Amino acid sequence: MLIKYEFLKILRKKSTLIVMAVSLIFTAFLFGLPIMQYQTYNQDGVIKGAEGIDYQKRQYSDLSVFLSEKYINKTILGVQHLFENSDNVGYDGNEQFLIGDAYWNAIAPREKLLNMIAKTYDSPDENSGYNKLRDLDVTNGVNFYQTMKSKIDSLLNAPSRELSNEQKEYWSSMASRVDTPLQYGYYEGWEIIMSSFELLMFAILAICIVVAPAFSGEYQAGTDAVILAGKYGKTKLITAKIVSSFLFGIFALTLHIVLACGLPLTAFGINGWNLPVQIANTTIPYPFTFLQAALLSICIIYMILLAMISLTLLLSSKMKTPYLVLVVLIPILFIPMFLTPNGTTGTYNLILFLLPYRATMPEIGKYISYQFGSLVLDAFSVRAILYAILTIIMLPFVRLGFKKHQVA
Repeated sequence: MLIKYEFLKILRKKSTLIVMAVSLIFTAFLFGLPIMQYQTYNQDGVIKGAEGIDYQKRQYSDLSVFLSEKYINKTILGVQHLFENSDNVGYDGNEQFLIGDAYWNAIAPREKLLNMIAKTYDSPDENSGYNKLRDLDVTNGVNFYQTMKSKIDSLLNAPSRELSNEQKEYWSSMASRVDTPLQYGYYEGWEIIMSSFELLMFAILAICIVVAPAFSGEYQAGTDAVILAGKYGKTKLITAKIVSSFLFGIFALTLHIVLACGLPLTAFGINGWNLPVQIANTTIPYPFTFLQAALLSICIIYMILLAMISLTLLLSSKMKTPYLVLVVLIPILFIPMFLTPNGTTGTYNLILFLLPYRATMPEIGKYISYQFGSLVLDAFSVRAILYAILTIIMLPFVRLGFKKHQVA
C-alpha cells in the first residue's frame, strides 16, 4: 500500500505531468528529425520526407541478398565494366566517378552496398567509395571475407590502439563468431535508432527531475518531522519511496523508448531487424543483428537510469531542496557531452566511455575493452557491471541519509 501510495503521489503531481509531457514532446522532436529531414536523390533532383523514404525503400527491393563471394565478384566486375566506357566516367581533378545513366541506374540504387564492399578493401587509414572497385584485381577471386578478417587484424595490431595480446585475442575471437556470408538488405530505421540512443539522456534527466523531491521535497515542505516520527517513517516508507521511484523511472523511460524507436521504425519500417550489424561496417566485431544490438543498448540505458535514480535519491536524502539535487546532477549527466575521446585506450578514454552520456552510445565498432589481469571485458559488459554495482552501493546510503536527517 505504501508503494502504491508513493507511486501515485509521483504520478499525480502537476510538475510530473508537465515535465513528462515536455520530455516526451522533446524526444518525439529529436527522433522525428531524421524523418523530417530525410532526403535522397534521383536524376530529377532531391526527394524529401516520406516520399524520399518510399523511394529509397523501392531502390532496395532487389538488394535483400546474401553477400557470397560469387555475388561480390559479379558486383565488382559489373562496376569495372561500367568504368571501361569513357562516356560513363567523370573526373573532378582528384578521382574518377560514374556519371549519367551509368550512375543513376547501376550505382545509385545500391551505392551504400558498393561503398561498404569497397571500404572493406581499404587500409585502416583509408575511406574510399565505390570507385575503388574499379582498380581491384579479382582475377584470383575477391577473397572478401578473408580481406574482412585481415582488416580487423590490422586494426587490432595498429600501434596507436595499444591493445594487449589478451585484448587482441578477445576481439579476434568475437569477430570469428560472425556468421558469413553476410545477408544484406534495408536497415535505415535501425541505423537511425542505433546512432541516436544518447538523445535519451534528456529523458533520464526528466525522470531524475521528477524523482528529486522524493526526500528533499519533504524537507522543503516541512513534513519530514511528521514522517520520521511515524511508525514506518524510517523503515517501510523509505523502501516505498525507493521502489516507487524505480517503478516510475522504468515506466517513464519505457514510454520514451517506445516513442524513440517507434517513430523511425514506423517511418522507415522494421526491415533489417534480423540483419547482421556488419553490413553497416564490416569491421564491427560483435556477432549481433541490429535488433540484438539495439536491445543490448537499451538494457544498458535502463542500468544507467537505475544508477542515476539511486544517485538522485541519495542526493535528495542529503540536501534541503530538489533544486540543489539538480545542481549536482545535471553536470554529472551532461558535462561528458562536451568531452571527446582521443582514442580507445588510456585512463581518460576508458573512464569517459563509462560516464552516463557516453555509456548510452553503443560504440560497437571501436574495440573498447577493459582488462583486469588476464580477464578482458567489452564496454557493454563493464557498463552493465559498473552501473549495477553503483545502484547497489548507493541504496543503503539513501536509507541512512533519510534516517539520520536532523529535523529543523
